[in-house]
Amino acid sequence: MADLSRKALVIGVSSRALFDLEEANGIYDRDGVGPYERYQQDHVDDPLEPGTAFPFVSRLLQFNTLFDDPDEEGVEVVVLSRNSPRTGLRIMNSIRHYELGITRAVFRSGASTFPLMREFNMALFLSANADEVKNAVGKGLPAGLVLPFNGQHIADDGELRVAFDFDGVLAGDSSERLFQQVKAIDPEHATKRYGEHEMKNADRPLENGPLEQLLKGLNQLQQAARASTAEHKPSLRVYLMTARSAPAHERAIRTLEEKGLTVDEAFFLGGLNKTPFLNEVQPHIFFDDQLANLENPALRIPAVHIPFGIRNDDAP
Repeated sequence: MADLSRKALVIGVSSRALFDLEEANGIYDRDGVGPYERYQQDHVDDPLEPGTAFPFVSRLLQFNTLFDDPDEEGVEVVVLSRNSPRTGLRIMNSIRHYELGITRAVFRSGASTFPLMREFNMALFLSANADEVKNAVGKGLPAGLVLPFNGQHIADDGELRVAFDFDGVLAGDSSERLFQQVKAIDPEHATKRYGEHEMKNADRPLENGPLEQLLKGLNQLQQAARASTAEHKPSLRVYLMTARSAPAHERAIRTLEEKGLTVDEAFFLGGLNKTPFLNEVQPHIFFDDQLANLENPALRIPAVHIPFGIRNDDAP
């Protein structure tokens, strides 16, 4: 019997995050369940176009070629969908069309899907349903809201690139909370006082963030790729893209080191706009807790909002 706890990484993805279901979802919103089901049944053999999370998921699954027994090791991707089993047929047919190594799926006919995350031992659940994601994060589960992506997906070059913000994503948001408190009292000197606090506490690791286990799993895949002697093997590059700057950068680096986590490149931008830097490195997915960083129309990469921490306390 398969044991998902042995996997390097287990990811959940909704059907709307994996595939472009906007046309079908528009029918559902406008006309209801019946016309939506008929539409999906009429198009059951028509492959869906890739969605925002498709480049990340498809490249992630390629790392299973590095493991002797991918059923027991490596990566597992599970579809968690609010579709019915009947309308889910088009989802599974599209998975087969793209030859994705996804064999597990749950179709709940409108019922919430995130409560199953713990049963599957998921390090991440990607969904296009804002309420699902908010409820999951509120219960301490690692979920992210996949934002609409209308750009052109990057051609497959054998490399997976993943970018993370730091506070509120890889680490908790206690430092961000402190900054916001100081800013409310003394906005003129908030950045300086924040930097002094972080430098003073540089050797004190920050608390766990919602996507810490995701990075841990990605690091395991990197290690497997480096150990492989295969001529053609996937590669993975991890970026840290944070508004922190010196001297606050040191605590971020030391926190990752203390947790045994690594990134390949770190950008300490000191509050600069992240968009041009992200467009330059072209990650296949970027995780940030601040929606404002992700809604820039100039951003040309797939993005995921993590509604965690003080930046999202007042979110509707």
